[in-house]
Amino acid sequence: QVQLEESGGGSVQAGGSLKLSCRASGYRYSRHCMAWFRQTPGKEREEVASIDSDGVTIYADSVKGRFNISKKPNDRDTLLLQMSSLKPEDSAMYYCAVSHKYCEVGAGQDLYNYWGQGTQVTVST
Repeated sequence: QVQLEESGGGSVQAGGSLKLSCRASGYRYSRHCMAWFRQTPGKEREEVASIDSDGVTIYADSVKGRFNISKKPNDRDTLLLQMSSLKPEDSAMYYCAVSHKYCEVGAGQDLYNYWGQGTQVTVST
């Protein structure tokens, strides 16, 4: 059974940084896409960034140049999201997700088969 466990959320002032981690267990797919989504109350879940099994990355326009998605060196089952220059509008619940397929621009959450429980990020002014 595939399980995803996020960590690293918290509270930070605007302009600060946070690093999120997502540990994946129970899956062994040579082709896959791993992604971070975020959601605020009353809004749809938004894809923030993704990385596939070939290392190709995709970023939402709102986070380009500020966020970096990667896999932990020597631990390819751990997904990271380095967030810098954080803004209050980055505040949300952040979710890790995994798909059996390659990442697709604009595919949204329907592409993904497995989800974590989420970790809260709060950015204050």
